[in-house]
Amino acid sequence: MSISIQFFASLREITGQSQTTLSYEPSMDVLIVWAKATNNMVMPDNTLCAINMEYVKTDAIVADNDEVAFFPPVTGG
Repeated sequence: MSISIQFFASLREITGQSQTTLSYEPSMDVLIVWAKATNNMVMPDNTLCAINMEYVKTDAIVADNDEVAFFPPVTGG
């Protein structure tokens, strides 16, 4: 029972990792996943979060075998 975590773009550099896994724990939300995967690093403002390729808020509950992804805010012009 595990959760796959992906970090993209500048978050990969900030966290020092592109991917990792965590043991699944009932009632874990996305913010808890971030904290456990980054040793309690503060999540940068406006970080985008997704579970199984669908954007979610940080209080979304994660299920066993989910993939959680973190993206920096997208900008462009």
